[in-house]
Formats: sequence, structure tokens, C-alpha cells
Amino acid sequence: MGDRRTLAGIGLGVAAIAALALALAGRGGALSPVLGEASQASLTLDVPAAVTNRIYGGANAAGRPIIVIDAGHGGRDPGAVSVSGAVHEKALTLQLATELRDRLVERGRVRVALTREDDRYLTLEERTAVARRLGASLFLSIHADSAPNPLARGATVYSLSDVASDAEAARLSAAQNANGDGAMQLVGQADGSVRAILADLAMRSEMQRSAAFAGRLVKRSAGQFELRPDPHRFAAFHVLKRADTPAVLFEAGYISNADDELLLRSAEHRSAIVQALAQAVEADVASRLKR
Repeated sequence: MGDRRTLAGIGLGVAAIAALALALAGRGGALSPVLGEASQASLTLDVPAAVTNRIYGGANAAGRPIIVIDAGHGGRDPGAVSVSGAVHEKALTLQLATELRDRLVERGRVRVALTREDDRYLTLEERTAVARRLGASLFLSIHADSAPNPLARGATVYSLSDVASDAEAARLSAAQNANGDGAMQLVGQADGSVRAILADLAMRSEMQRSAAFAGRLVKRSAGQFELRPDPHRFAAFHVLKRADTPAVLFEAGYISNADDELLLRSAEHRSAIVQALAQAVEADVASRLKR
């Protein structure tokens, strides 16, 4: 009985191969007349680029908290264009992200992952998924601002809130969220279920911790480079909500302002920004490890 089933299976396999050969012949495909020889038929698939899970860290960094740095924009989404036309936001954010990564790895207190390491387009969900997969302790999204007012300048730190702190924060979050996957509710569902209540409490806790990190970053930045008036602001950024960890969005300055553009193109100025970011990251992680 076993031999009969085996022979039947072989017979079905041969029949399937014959059917495939006939189908290809009908479409103009060429098959070698000898079974086992290379076929002329081919299949091409468009496979999207993989999002990296690479973690950077020094020799003694094993087990240390993971910080995910998100270089805003990329690929077909260039972001804002500088007032001179020479700089695209996507290139500047990647440069700042890699410089911050190198500084943090050199200091050795945390491990680091980037959402992108080259000029590629990522959705907001793909960016935050990196933080969720790696169990990140902090998510930092880096951007450069732009405004119709050419005099607007200075850095801004945004943390998550279901109510925007001001009209400009609401405008910026709406623009950033345009690359997302539709509407988002920041708190639990209105059904009052235990799951919804717990989700709401977790979200509120992350919002508080995000605001605390934003405050540390403002403190470390003061006097090192120019900040906007009231530099810590709030808005409903999708990319901050979906990280499932404390998260902030840092606007390094206005590339629509000629002075800010020159500064952001300066290695010395970027180094000051990177230093403040690195110190704030390490202080935030240390404060939580002590608890």
C-alpha cells in the first residue's frame, strides 16, 4: 500500500510539472526538453527594503538600555527644504542621528538603534515598530522645522499630549501625522473595559515620563544653542504614541531661517546639539535605573 501511495504521489508531481510546462509554453516561456536542465522562465518580485534591527554599543554595553533614534523623513519624503535650497531635512536629520549614535556609543552608557541608516522612506508605523521590537527605553525622533515666517528660529522639544499646547504645535503634528495610517485615539476606548483603562493608565504614564525627558533636554540645551521661547511643547504626534515607550520629537532649528540653516550645516553647532541630547538621554536613563 505504501508503494502505491508513493507512486501515486510521484505521478501527481509529474503531472504538475507537465501542466506548468504547458502553461509556460502557452505564454511564450521556454522550458528545456530535458527534465532538470535550467529553465528560461523567471519570476520577478518587488521586495521592500528591510527595516534594520541593528544595535550599536561599546564592548561593555551588553544589557544596557536601548535608545532608538529616528531620523525624520527619507526616501521619497524629503521633508522641508532650506532657505538656500541646498539642504533637505531628510539629509540633516540622518546626519544628526548618526552623529548622536556615535557620541552615545563612544560614551558607553546606553545601546543605540536607528530607524534608518540611509535615504529610505519609512512609514510612522515602521519607525515605531523598531522601538517596540527592541523593547527600547526611549524613542527620540529628530526633525528640522520650517515656517512661513523667515525670522522664526531656535530648537523645540515636543512630547505627547491629546491636546496641543498651541496652534503651531497642532499644525506641526497634523503635518507629521499625514504620513501615518489614519486617525489615532490617544486614550483607551470609551467602553470602560479593564483593558481600556489599563491602556489609558499606561499611556498617561508614558506621557509623564516623556514630558520629564523633554524637561531634561531643555535644561541641558539652555545656553548651549538657541531655543525657541517656551521650547517644550505638546501635541498628538502619532510617531510618539506608537513607540510604546517614553518618546519625544526634537526640532533642531528652522531651516527656513538663514541663520539657523548656517548653524545646522556647521559641525561645531551640531556637536553642541548632540552633546545636549546625549547628556539628556543618559540622565533620563540613569534616573529610571535608580528606582
